[in-house]
Amino acid sequence: MPWENAETGTLTFHVLRIRMDKYLDIFIDGYTGYAGYLWREITQPHWQNYFYWLIGVSLFFFLLEVFTPWRKDQKKFRKDFWLDFFYMFFNFFLFSLIIYNAASEVVVNLFNDLLASVGITNLVAIKVGSWPVWVQLLTLFVLRDFIQWNVHRLLHRVPFLWEFHKVHHSVEEMGFAAHLRYHWMENVVYNALQYIPLAMIGFGIDDYFVVYIASLAIGHFNHSNITVPLGPLKYVLNNPQMHIWHHAKHLPDGHPYGINYGLSLSLWDYLFKTAEIPHDGRDIELGFPGSEQFPKTFIAQNLHGLGLPEKHAETA
Repeated sequence: MPWENAETGTLTFHVLRIRMDKYLDIFIDGYTGYAGYLWREITQPHWQNYFYWLIGVSLFFFLLEVFTPWRKDQKKFRKDFWLDFFYMFFNFFLFSLIIYNAASEVVVNLFNDLLASVGITNLVAIKVGSWPVWVQLLTLFVLRDFIQWNVHRLLHRVPFLWEFHKVHHSVEEMGFAAHLRYHWMENVVYNALQYIPLAMIGFGIDDYFVVYIASLAIGHFNHSNITVPLGPLKYVLNNPQMHIWHHAKHLPDGHPYGINYGLSLSLWDYLFKTAEIPHDGRDIELGFPGSEQFPKTFIAQNLHGLGLPEKHAETA
């Protein structure tokens, strides 16, 4: 092992301290770098700007909800609209792109060092750089969505993960901003479980940007208060009329853990028999059994599932 003393075969304090200093420097540099990134995203617009893409995509679906609503009696600024609006920026931009990415630099470096210690210096198993760009993008989009579909099922089936996922299912009135109302631990779970399979394929950052924005737009669409006839495309692409049933408070018989797990694609649900649209779900009750007692504030919701006190956070 590289951390062992060559003569004694024991782990030396000196080498361990050097390693820890390295990871601490990565941690500090990460946060410093991403703090600068946050400022540049806001002050220096460019075509790969996550901040303004989030604003633009959100505004587009908000206007669709205003002028062509599916539930016409639902208020334009529906219940918890501003809570979900804050969740959007926190989860998509602040946490996912800045806080989590900075912290994960340490984990990625540690993971790569551990691989190197057993002789693995390159995790890439499939090099896609020579493929046409559109094939690379499509492969990344489909593979990532399939991984996330499986993770989404775990969030419903594993009890301690379901406690985190309850935040997303606490939505009582559906709208585009509900897409990104979810517990910060979901970011950790999704990214951790998809890291290795995606790392084994040589995708570049430009590819990730395009797929991130496409997934953002489709996710907003799925949660929007609009209706768009898709015809046969409904068997491939997720949509509001299908996804509303995923949020149903009372699920159809025979589906104790949930239905319609698809994030961007409905294809997986039809292939694996988890698709269900009993009837027009426009006005069905949303939530989960007991959601009336679920925390209502951002802080309390994000403490939920961690075994920490939530009562005082309700007033925050």
